Amino acid sequence: MRHDQNNIFLTVIMPALNEEKNIAAAVGNALKAFKDFNIDGEIIVVNDGSTDNTEKIVKNIMQKEKSVSLLKHDAPKGIGASFWDGVNNAKCDAIVMLPGDNENDPWEIFRYYKLLEHVDIVIPFVYNKRVRSLFRNILSYLYRFIINTTFWVNFNYTNGTILYRKSMLKELDYRSNSFFFQTDILIRTVKKGYLFAEVPYRIDLRKEGISKAVTFPSLLKVMRGYLRLVRDQYFRHNHKDNVSFTEDSLTAVRRHEDNGKVGESSYK
Repeated sequence: MRHDQNNIFLTVIMPALNEEKNIAAAVGNALKAFKDFNIDGEIIVVNDGSTDNTEKIVKNIMQKEKSVSLLKHDAPKGIGASFWDGVNNAKCDAIVMLPGDNENDPWEIFRYYKLLEHVDIVIPFVYNKRVRSLFRNILSYLYRFIINTTFWVNFNYTNGTILYRKSMLKELDYRSNSFFFQTDILIRTVKKGYLFAEVPYRIDLRKEGISKAVTFPSLLKVMRGYLRLVRDQYFRHNHKDNVSFTEDSLTAVRRHEDNGKVGESSYK
C-alpha cells in the first residue's frame, strides 16, 4: 500500500458468472463507496465464462468509467482462478474481492480500509447470519469448526470480502483456484506470522439468481484444497527459523521496530 495520507489505493476484483441482473448494481455500488470513502481505486471485473449479457453490461459501464476494466475467461475457471487473474492485473497495493452477485455491501468493508495501516490482512465476519438459510449457516459452522481445529486457529469466517496487501499475495508459492482459496491464503499467511484483524460486517440478501458456492463440484474442490493444505502445513518441512515478510508489510515494519527495541534495551 502506498503510504499517502491524502489518497487511498485499492483494487476490487469482481468475479462474475452469468450475473447480468446483478453486475451493474455491484459495480455501481463499489464506485459509489470509493467516492464516499475518498478511495482512489479500480474495479477489475472477471467474466468467468458467462453466457448471458454480463460482459456487454460491463463494457457499457467501461465507456463511462475509466476505473473499471474487464478480464475474460472463455469458459468458467472458478472463483479462485478469477481472483488470481485479478491479482496479476491489479495496479493498486491493496486488494479485495467483491463478487458480482451484489450480495456484499462495499461500504461495510471499505470502512475498515485504514486498518491496513496497522495490519496486513483485514478479515470480515458476518454478524447478520439470519439473512442466510439455516442449511447455509450449519454448513458454515461445520466448515469453520473443521478449519479451526485442523490448523489451530480461531477464525470467525474465512470466505468473506477480505482486504489483503498485494505484495503478500504475490509471494505465495501456491494458489488455490477453488472456493477454498480464501481459507488457503489465510492459513498460509497467518500461520507464517502476518498480522491480521477480524471485523464485523453485514451482508445483503442476494437480489437475483442462485449462489454457486454450495454445489457438489464446488464442495469436492474444497475437499481437495483442504487436503493439499493439510499436506503442506503438516507433512512438508517448513524453515520457520528463516521466515521473512514482504518489505512493505506492516508485519515487517513491526518486527523491525521490535528488534530495534530489544537491541536498544540490551545495549542499555
